[in-house]
Amino acid sequence: MSARFRVEVEARDGTARATTITTPRGTITTPCFMPVGTRGAVRSIAGDDLDRLGAQVVLGNTYHLMLRPGVEVIERLGGLHRFTGWDGHVLTDSGGYQVFSLASGGGVRCDDGGVTFTSTYDGTVHRLTPEGAVDVQERLGADIQMALDVCPPLPSPAPVVRGAVERTLAWAARARDAHRRADQALFGIVQGGDDPALRAEAAERTAALDFAGFGIGGFSVGEARSERVAALAATTTALPLDRPRYLMGVGDPAGLVEAVAAGVDLFDCVLPTRLARHATILTAAGRFNLRNLVHATDDAPLDASCPCGVCARWSRAYLRHLFMVDEPTAPRLATLHNLAFVLGLVEEIRAAIIEGTFPDRRARTLAVWG
Repeated sequence: MSARFRVEVEARDGTARATTITTPRGTITTPCFMPVGTRGAVRSIAGDDLDRLGAQVVLGNTYHLMLRPGVEVIERLGGLHRFTGWDGHVLTDSGGYQVFSLASGGGVRCDDGGVTFTSTYDGTVHRLTPEGAVDVQERLGADIQMALDVCPPLPSPAPVVRGAVERTLAWAARARDAHRRADQALFGIVQGGDDPALRAEAAERTAALDFAGFGIGGFSVGEARSERVAALAATTTALPLDRPRYLMGVGDPAGLVEAVAAGVDLFDCVLPTRLARHATILTAAGRFNLRNLVHATDDAPLDASCPCGVCARWSRAYLRHLFMVDEPTAPRLATLHNLAFVLGLVEEIRAAIIEGTFPDRRARTLAVWG
């Protein structure tokens, strides 16, 4: 019953590609970076800010939303789009990563049926199965939902990584069979650690389940970048060309451009917004911490090459002052700039693919961020 997204490849430069994905809600042009709205909002900013920034998709966190305010509340109030006031696309993860990453004191039990975990909020015990994750996300009303998976940390012993692949595949088949919403796409997730051969195998077996798109999980969990690049290339090579590929949790400039080179379409990452809240600013020349004393009397914008409204109006000195006095405006303005920077970088990468200059754009990005 999963919605079928039509993928039109507009241009290719090697394995890098610029596409238009047609969905029941509209279109998504790729490469596409998705800001992370963990609890139904991108921290410090609002939906109209995302409109002005040109965001196309926002990611919601199933784990947090099912616990606070609860799926029943969101469903009763019209689903995530109406609840949050965001008319663009919404993607929800399955909650599996958070179940494991937020566990403490042995608060997680994973078996073939699913996972039992303790809420990070109040200590209550919950059970999440592949079918349950599908049900929760259908009721949340996202445009794209992710199948429940197992994401081991890296490095992990080979049997642990293999076990995660097998359980993720078994859960993927169950999620596919449970999915009912014809207006919502269900993506399977490819695991496999940093082993290119296992990644290729997992990708082929996940592709055989015929999902509307494919997430690539289990990266940015401790592996070296060189290991990620090799394993990622093996993954995308084994995935069908007519379905979206989504690299989960990677969005630093170097990681992003390398993933585009491997043929990835969609990305999400908390990095731009998290750094912004700690006064770390992303620019074309690299990143810097705005709290440093050198910026106390600096009348320059955060990035002279950035066309965002923050750079057009305020100086480094003023924005540093806001951080130093704990003014809530500071993380908001820094977040707007950092998201504008990453979204602008993705637009430049897309244009470079269409113009046939992607290798140069990739090299320039890696020269600064590699």
